[in-house]
Amino acid sequence: MSDTLKIVSYNVNGIRAALKKDWLGWVAANDFDIIGIQETKAQEEQVDLSGLKELGFEHLHWHSAEKKGYSGVTIFSKVKPDRVEIGMGEERFDKEGRVIRADFGDLTLLKCYFPSGPSGDIRQEVKYDFLATFYDWIKKLRQERPNLIMQGDYNIGHTEMDIHNPKSNKKTSGFLPEERAWMTKWFSEGGFVDAFRLKNPELEKYSWWSYRARARANNKGWRIDYQAVAKQLEDRIVGADLLNDAVHSDHCPCWLELKK
Repeated sequence: MSDTLKIVSYNVNGIRAALKKDWLGWVAANDFDIIGIQETKAQEEQVDLSGLKELGFEHLHWHSAEKKGYSGVTIFSKVKPDRVEIGMGEERFDKEGRVIRADFGDLTLLKCYFPSGPSGDIRQEVKYDFLATFYDWIKKLRQERPNLIMQGDYNIGHTEMDIHNPKSNKKTSGFLPEERAWMTKWFSEGGFVDAFRLKNPELEKYSWWSYRARARANNKGWRIDYQAVAKQLEDRIVGADLLNDAVHSDHCPCWLELKK
């Protein structure tokens, strides 16, 4: 039995679409213990994941949005969680299927899909509301469960290293000063480390690319998918990376290996 946990987080932009692109074959070719999905865009009963169970992922937990074909997060694991919580206790966000929690021993894993803001001012305000509410919720949760790992699509590029063209995107949702300031607060006052940046301090690597203008082929992307690990777990981080070779989505997976 391995003395580490291999956890992957992946915004698949529709799990049914990813399955048609041999997502299960990709899972089979890798050695993951826990898989978290963002943007499932499906209800549990709409997806046949018997193949995933055959690969050893016997524990499948969903949080789907009320709106069909929208948002949604999951945690699929080979190890049975001690506890699973759906949502964060805020109806306006929970109905959109944005947060799922699973406890594994002393670790608490959160898979999250933050709102995006490009569709207009109303959704941008929803995003700011989510950021403030989520921060306060995590602050309280850490009192009960300090060893937190928060993986997911934040829909924010933190620094100029995390976006291919920072100068022309300074007024673009996802790279606004207020959003970036929240990320700085998250990784300082919030008590988390950015696992990818910790292990790859100088690497300019991205996790999302527009479908337009051959952005992915030209590697003109953004790093908007993160793995925030409670600072006291820093010494347990074995590795963290972005798996750019996986092409089931406009995002790529985030991989984390952690000592148990």
